[in-house]
Amino acid sequence: MRKLLIFGILGTAVAGVIAMTIMRPEPPKKERIELDPLVEIQVLESMNTKFEIRSQGTVWPGTETILSAEVSGTITSISPKFVAGGVFDKNEVLMRIDPTNYDVAVKQATALVKQRQIEFDGAKQLRSQGYRAEAELASAAAALATAEADLVRARRNLERTDIRLPYAGIVRAKEADLGQFVSPGARLGTVFSTDYAEVRLPLTDTDLAFVDLPTTRAASSAEAIKGPSVRLSAVQKGRIAQWQATIVRTEGVVDEKSRVTYAVARIEDPYRRRSDGNELPVGTFVQASIEGTLAEDVVRIPRSVVRGSDQVVFVDDDNKLLIRSVDIARSDANYLYVRGGAAAGERIVLTALESPIGGMSVRTQASGD
Repeated sequence: MRKLLIFGILGTAVAGVIAMTIMRPEPPKKERIELDPLVEIQVLESMNTKFEIRSQGTVWPGTETILSAEVSGTITSISPKFVAGGVFDKNEVLMRIDPTNYDVAVKQATALVKQRQIEFDGAKQLRSQGYRAEAELASAAAALATAEADLVRARRNLERTDIRLPYAGIVRAKEADLGQFVSPGARLGTVFSTDYAEVRLPLTDTDLAFVDLPTTRAASSAEAIKGPSVRLSAVQKGRIAQWQATIVRTEGVVDEKSRVTYAVARIEDPYRRRSDGNELPVGTFVQASIEGTLAEDVVRIPRSVVRGSDQVVFVDDDNKLLIRSVDIARSDANYLYVRGGAAAGERIVLTALESPIGGMSVRTQASGD
């Protein structure tokens, strides 16, 4: 009897729990909402801009001369400026070869000219009186002309005993010294002009599309060539120094190995002998920024949004993704400049998407909101 009572109580409890469970109302169901990714966008605009063409090169003198003796003799004096790094002025005597023999030759030639002049004058007078033949007068005239030519040669040789340059410059190397006997053609040293210096700047075919270089036809004309301006920079004493230069010509050929064209930039007064500022020594390696031509109707795109080499993610009017390749005309550290594949008014995605798929729906937010 007791067992039946216990089972009855348990059965009643279970039945109550089941009844309560059945009678309990179901909780309200919420509809699951799938949210599209939120992306930041930027509306593209067209612009006109001037690109800076980057290049580099080494500074070289515009004029460099290997000094050679034109007459023979012993070097009797040398200027204290005729040392490596010595600075000299235009027509300054740097070295003198013993002029004794050449001075004597000038005096002899001068005396001979006077003698031949007297002989010619006498022959001319006698010919006018009918005492000399025409051939004798012609012979006297030829002898006078020969003597005068010898005098010119003797004076020129005497001038050649003074070694001087028709420009102001710097001595690069000294190769002869005091007391040394030199023959015609012997090397005396190497010097270069400080009037101007030049830098060869390599430019690729892509660079040439954005810079207006002097043409070969312009270089052959007598008119002054005004090429694009160039800003040169280099580290001097731990600081960045800058100089202004101008493209004056191209070398007129394409390098067979590197396939580049060399433009030549000229720097006036690099050693600042006639102006103020930082000197630009020959041999300095410089970075160059060349003023480019005006590029019209290009679209600027942040470099950070480009996928791979040239793909950009766009958003169409229905807020769906489009992935397209663009035609990159130029680039710098922050932006790409596009001439095809993107147009003003289109929207690009600035947000980094892990795996964007064409046609995927997104929610948009304008840049800066």
